[in-house]
Amino acid sequence: MKVKYIYKCLMIAFAALLLGSCSSPEVDAKFDQNATDRLSGRQKELNDLLLSSADGWKAVYYTDSTQLGGWTHLFKFLPGGKVDMASDFTGKDGEIDTKVYQSQYEMQVGSTVSLVFTTQNRIHLLSDASNFPTGALLAKGYLGVFQFYYYGEKNGDIIFRTNRNSHFLRFVKATPKDWTDLSGNVPIIKAITGDMNSPLFRLLEINDGTTTKNYDFDYNTAARFGTGYSLDPDVNTSYDLAFSFNPTGAYTKLPLEVKGQKLTDFVYDSTTNTFIATGKDGVKATIMYTNAPPRLTDDYKVTLPAAGAPSTAYGYIAANLASAPTNTPLCRFLLNEINSASAAKVNRVQFTFYNNRTVDVMYSFTGGKATIYHRATITEDAVNKTVILKHSFWHNGTAVIAADALVKNLDDKLMDPKGLYVTRENFRFGGASNAIYTFTGASSSFRITTYAFQ
Repeated sequence: MKVKYIYKCLMIAFAALLLGSCSSPEVDAKFDQNATDRLSGRQKELNDLLLSSADGWKAVYYTDSTQLGGWTHLFKFLPGGKVDMASDFTGKDGEIDTKVYQSQYEMQVGSTVSLVFTTQNRIHLLSDASNFPTGALLAKGYLGVFQFYYYGEKNGDIIFRTNRNSHFLRFVKATPKDWTDLSGNVPIIKAITGDMNSPLFRLLEINDGTTTKNYDFDYNTAARFGTGYSLDPDVNTSYDLAFSFNPTGAYTKLPLEVKGQKLTDFVYDSTTNTFIATGKDGVKATIMYTNAPPRLTDDYKVTLPAAGAPSTAYGYIAANLASAPTNTPLCRFLLNEINSASAAKVNRVQFTFYNNRTVDVMYSFTGGKATIYHRATITEDAVNKTVILKHSFWHNGTAVIAADALVKNLDDKLMDPKGLYVTRENFRFGGASNAIYTFTGASSSFRITTYAFQ
């Protein structure tokens, strides 16, 4: 009983001591001071780190590698809250500006310490909601931010977390070579992007050391993200690749796994215009261009009406289809070439396919120029699934006329000796309910978008 009483008294005394300690103004101040000191110390730690690298820092910023690639940024932090910055971001005009720009930064203290780029610079291009690389990112931009929470330092690198999705971002000490090499990313980016004369389609070819399989590689140049879809209807396999670039090729943050090997580095071969990732024991993945669609269809047969059947017609109407996404840069260039040559502007380019294996390609104009027609014969290439248009004569609807030089360059693409691929697309455009068909040159990157009129 006595022991129990003594124990109870001790517990009461101990509780009183705790209550007194917790209510002590001196201790409260000490706790508050520790929190302030801790954040202040972290702020100084980060500032010292940022200024410590003589050549600044390098970061490859993947804002969301499930749908976007990465952008290389270089930072040189200077006293007085200034920072020199450069990146390999591709602008809306397709140009890549790797020049160095100066802006302001500061470290802000809240629940933690964060690095904030307070005035406009290259990093802000990824957070511009009005510039979005895919329809899914409408009004979201590239999902980038310009405030980064300081997470710590590890092996000489600075680790941040983004305030948008809490992804990690690592700043690595830059070298003079990093700054001079940044412009070397540009030709690599342009090589995978291509220009208006580059083949229209891409293939991802995967060799596992014994077997080669081809995939339709759907690559979004603005997003720097591509997906390879199996061309084998019995194989439900796809591969996502999220690219950033360097002077020798492309790196994917999402590894391409083949036979247990993870391929990440695609080296550019300028001789073959391919990107090749090489593993062991014959494992290899290659991204290549091709003029032939990876998936061939029988859609071209709509241009071959049977004897006695009605003719079929497919027309490009400038007022409705000039901005169709399936018109390639080469097509738009050739149309603009005509439009800028005189007062005459292209109104329509229309195919009328007759049941006797002939076609009239009609060119109509605004600006007072008369409509002209190019009559051609049609040959089916059932193996390559194309139709080949071969010149017969030009006419104006009533009489034979000379070829019109104004439309020659455009017309040459329609008379491609290797033929035209015809594809029924799975979308509508321009406010019309007509089915959309595209006509693509078999030996060029030319593709024009048309309405079906039957």
